[in-house]
Amino acid sequence: MRKSGWAAAAGLGSLLLLLTACGGSSGSSSTSTPTNTATAAGQPTSGALAGPSKGSVVLIVQKSALGYVLAEANGQVLYTYAKDTKGSAPTCIGSCAEIWPPLTGIPVASAAVTGLGMLGTVAVANGAKQVTYDGMPLYTFKGAKPLAVKGNGVGGVWHVIKLSRSNVTGG
Repeated sequence: MRKSGWAAAAGLGSLLLLLTACGGSSGSSSTSTPTNTATAAGQPTSGALAGPSKGSVVLIVQKSALGYVLAEANGQVLYTYAKDTKGSAPTCIGSCAEIWPPLTGIPVASAAVTGLGMLGTVAVANGAKQVTYDGMPLYTFKGAKPLAVKGNGVGGVWHVIKLSRSNVTGG
């Protein structure tokens, strides 16, 4: 009995993750290329509703201690670095990137997200694609717990992407 309860919970969790992760993506590998834009209706501008493809990173809007913020599907809050320039290569590299790991992959807005700005990527030195939001490279804060926003304001240069309840479908 206990095993079947866990199996049901795991199945339900997988279904919820799949539903949250639904979204489309299109893109190219050129520098600072937008790969998906959510419309006001909350639907991607291109692609069919399907699970994210390999290499995709699903972005969500989640409530934190600072209000609604942009995060990965696993709850890791995303940050911008004030020393970066819109549309340019990221400047947080080396030892900086050890504390503030770049978010890499192909960005896909969750189906539960509406009215986001432009998602895209920018090429980094190792050939990877760092995810951008409105042209700004995105980072996580190493060791942070899901929905923790302790990195906001660090050194006066790290900032969460504040959004609102209206960016959540049905919000």
